[in-house]
Amino acid sequence: MTRFIDEHGQAYGVGSICRVLPIAPSVYYAHQARQKHPSARSAKDRWLCDQIRRVWNDNFCVYGVRKVWHQLRREGIDVARCTVGRLMRQMGLKGVIRGKGGRTTRPDPQRPCPQDLVQRQFHAPAPNRLRVSDFTYVSTWQGFVYVAFIIDVFARVIVGWRVSSTAHTDIRNGCPGAGSVPEAAQGESAPPPARKRTEALPVQVLCPYYPRNAARYWPYPVPS
Repeated sequence: MTRFIDEHGQAYGVGSICRVLPIAPSVYYAHQARQKHPSARSAKDRWLCDQIRRVWNDNFCVYGVRKVWHQLRREGIDVARCTVGRLMRQMGLKGVIRGKGGRTTRPDPQRPCPQDLVQRQFHAPAPNRLRVSDFTYVSTWQGFVYVAFIIDVFARVIVGWRVSSTAHTDIRNGCPGAGSVPEAAQGESAPPPARKRTEALPVQVLCPYYPRNAARYWPYPVPS
């Protein structure tokens, strides 16, 4: 809007344009004053942006906030690390993350998408009526480990799981509990799935209602 006022202010007047646009004349004049006489922080940020971009480009565009900050300090530029992070976010600069990410899904556009058999309704009136699967991966020192879970929707219990070093489809098909629901469950209510031994596992929860990094315990099924 300020650019539009600059282009047409001589012809129509600043006040007339501001009555039509959702901007007050005082806001426009304050913006013009800041452009002509920038504050000390704005001038320093502009100079720091040039230095940060220079360091980032000189190091093949791979440096992150920490390494850019250390390089500026080595060159005698006294700047806070949080300031470097703020300016790099504003300029859209970021470092290269070591390692590579894992992908659990590689869609094939030539094949039809699987049908939504439950219509996104993850509810069951009794145990063993509906089982769903989940697939995730965990980064370890030896590489990525892929884990498939089979969950009973009614009991919210993991009835089967499998771990593999590859993300092939057989990890889900060979998961215990991935077969069809027993025939007894298709009629009247079937007995609930056997629960495995549970153990209190520490879970790190970052929540404003609890102390920082407080360890809470939640009963989670542990394979026996």
